[in-house]
Amino acid sequence: MPVTAIVGAQWGDEGKGKITDLLAQEADVVIRFQGGNNAGHTVVNRQGTFKLHLVPSGIFNPKALCVLGPGTVVDLGFLCRELAELEKAGVSTANLRVSDRAHLLMPYHVALDRLDERERGRRKLGTTGMGVGPAYSDKVGRHGIQVYEVRDEPRFRERVARELETKNAILERFGDAPLEPRAVADAVLAAAATLGDRIADTLPLVEAALAKDARVLLEGQLGAMRDLDWGIYPYVTSSNPLAGGASVGAGIPPRKITRVIGVVKAYSTAVGEGPFPTELHGEEAHDLRERAHEYGATTGRPRRVGWFDAVAARHAHRLNAFTEIAVTKLDVLDVYERIPFCTRYELDGKPTSDMPTTNDLERARPCYETLPGWNSSIATIAERRALPPNARAYLTRIEETVGAPIGMVGVGPEREATIL
Repeated sequence: MPVTAIVGAQWGDEGKGKITDLLAQEADVVIRFQGGNNAGHTVVNRQGTFKLHLVPSGIFNPKALCVLGPGTVVDLGFLCRELAELEKAGVSTANLRVSDRAHLLMPYHVALDRLDERERGRRKLGTTGMGVGPAYSDKVGRHGIQVYEVRDEPRFRERVARELETKNAILERFGDAPLEPRAVADAVLAAAATLGDRIADTLPLVEAALAKDARVLLEGQLGAMRDLDWGIYPYVTSSNPLAGGASVGAGIPPRKITRVIGVVKAYSTAVGEGPFPTELHGEEAHDLRERAHEYGATTGRPRRVGWFDAVAARHAHRLNAFTEIAVTKLDVLDVYERIPFCTRYELDGKPTSDMPTTNDLERARPCYETLPGWNSSIATIAERRALPPNARAYLTRIEETVGAPIGMVGVGPEREATIL
């Protein structure tokens, strides 16, 4: 069976959680390969509506092994609270494992993240304030603490105290309260004790699954436009949410990944700052946002909304080589008589279908085609051929401009509201 990577092809919030939850019902292993609890994957199934931040979206299949891979950064206390909420809702979390090579997201990372955003002022990045960026900064700067280090309590406490010497100096320099090393270490160690043997070397588990030809899903967070190298830097995440990052972040050999699903909304959304060419404003934005319930699953912030941007989605396809596209929330467009559709940009008076660098993108203007709407509900349709002709034409235009076939279409929030 193929190893399938599920990645975002826009600015994040594309509906990756729904697609992962759907495919996870037949999966043996589901691995989150990057990011932290800045993610917000909304899943609607028979057990209820859930907003997952750290836990892989495969958690609703009790037979699937769910892994937080070594490419993630993990706030153990947050993870324990999320697991407790799932258990309270009747969802078993016994099959979750945390890679002991993942990096710890510590309380001082949260404090530094919020300090940094505050000091940037009007040039803020729009982070979630969860500490993910500083955690990855420590990882790259070789100041990070890996999850396995909680097993040696004396040494772990020494590491925390040493790191806080520098971190507290920064916090105090900007007028924030310092953190007490004992309290920080106590909180992390308590969470680690709660997790117990769920903290494990996950490579043998993944390797054994591959040897048995198991069905493996790799779940990313955010999207290509927020990739550290290929996104709208500096308005990006601190890791690589592309299919290439999935190999490293999950511990999967690259040639094992044979299916790459790029997830897009039928329109565009973004949370955070940075250029967003097709963004709508005023009443038009408000109407689309309210109709689609576009509020961040992690922060609750209103999402920025806009029309479909084929330049961005094609940029993602060029980086990931999608074997197929999953289009979510097509039903949101049911009420529109005419739908603008961005096929290229105009930059300094010249058309371009390539993704400009960030400063140039701020000057780019979207060039629209206007496609006819279908003005009817598609919520109960189960086959693509049964969609209204104009809805089918809209999907065909996505395929033509992005360059990959559509394999799935979401016509509602529920797991079952997906045309395969």
